[in-house]
Amino acid sequence: MKNYERPGKWKRYIFPVLLLAVVCIGSVELLVCAWRAPDVYSAITAPVREAARRAGELGEAAWDRLGQRFDSAVAEGVYQVQVGLRRLDDYLTREPESDPEPGPELDGEVQLVDSEEVEPPPRAQADYSVTALAIRGGKQYLTGGSRELVYYDQTASTWADEPYGSDTIGRYGCGPTAMAMVVSTLTETSVDPARMAQHCVDQGYWARKRGSYWSIVPGVAEDFGLTCTSLPPEETDSDTIIQCLATGQLLVALVGPGHFTNGGHFIVLRGVTLDGSILVGDPASSERSLTAWDLELILEELSSTRNSGGPLWAISPSFLP
Repeated sequence: MKNYERPGKWKRYIFPVLLLAVVCIGSVELLVCAWRAPDVYSAITAPVREAARRAGELGEAAWDRLGQRFDSAVAEGVYQVQVGLRRLDDYLTREPESDPEPGPELDGEVQLVDSEEVEPPPRAQADYSVTALAIRGGKQYLTGGSRELVYYDQTASTWADEPYGSDTIGRYGCGPTAMAMVVSTLTETSVDPARMAQHCVDQGYWARKRGSYWSIVPGVAEDFGLTCTSLPPEETDSDTIIQCLATGQLLVALVGPGHFTNGGHFIVLRGVTLDGSILVGDPASSERSLTAWDLELILEELSSTRNSGGPLWAISPSFLP
């Protein structure tokens, strides 16, 4: 005998039916309200429309941030691929290693980190109130002088083994490291030694097994929109150099054997103290970079050759702040 009694089954449909009825009635009332009383309709739906607008703005902002991160990741990926391809091309096409003949801009001076000790600084490191090595936002800054210098050490593990042509930055990269400091300080472009080294190779400033051609200084300055002026030592007095430093300019100097190198080495003169001492940025030594130097000693140790406006250049933004 069939069982026709199914108590409670109809109850499960009550809520859906009531909800559907409410939605239908509410929709009809809103349509009538929109037709007969537009002002009332606008007041009723305003919160909903405002919520939808804000949700749209939030979604658009989130999408823009996602797009920016994606673009940044793609750009970095492309850069890394380009670096890898350049390294592969250098490896496959480079000629057998041999020491090149000194060129007109080298004059036999090899610019590399010394394997033998150089003369120690004649003074102890300057007091913290005079100059210090500060770290902010992941960058190192040398304080003191009229402006702080973004400091890079070519021997740092971050890029010491990175290529400078077929050489390495740690051994031969004082030129691009010094110019990376100058560009990163005087412009709004942050360029680390690895990227500057590749730029210098691309522009022809790299000299295999010898460091950099002297044209690296005026060349990089022009490449990044800076003004570069030659300061011939025999025509430049100490007052002119101090005036340049006091007004925020940076001086790039190629020094010979002495307290900075046993061969050739690019350094940056970055400021002057109250007693007339010179503050430097040495790409190969934070110790020497924290020492105050006599200007006469630096001038005595400048390279004796003259090429591409060197061995002393003043660099400034196109318009000084």
